[in-house]
Amino acid sequence: MKAIIRIAVAAMLVTSASAQDSPHRKELKRGDLTGTNMEIVTSVSELKPGDVSTLHIHHGDESYYFLEGGTIELPDGKQMVVPTGAVGLNVRDAPHGAYKVVGDKTIKLLTVHVVDKGKPLYDTPK
Repeated sequence: MKAIIRIAVAAMLVTSASAQDSPHRKELKRGDLTGTNMEIVTSVSELKPGDVSTLHIHHGDESYYFLEGGTIELPDGKQMVVPTGAVGLNVRDAPHGAYKVVGDKTIKLLTVHVVDKGKPLYDTPK
């Protein structure tokens, strides 16, 4: 799984896009992280074949778990299978996303963000 993340991150660094909150994300719960100026945001995202996840960052950490895997295409045209059950972590300000869902399976993932309160959940890499 680490190899998948490294490949995806490397491919994402060569792609630029304006980031905004994902239209594929459904927020389930948001709350303050006790004793900090941060918040926890739990969401489910569903990307159907043809949908694109744009390059973006978060002002904090993101943990993700693929509830339903599928095949993605990276900006360089390489395709890779992300298995159901794949799990990972994107650290603060690490560019990620920048893939297109290909094939016939919808990808579904659970995300938990621990981010700075008052900043956008999705932002454009600098």
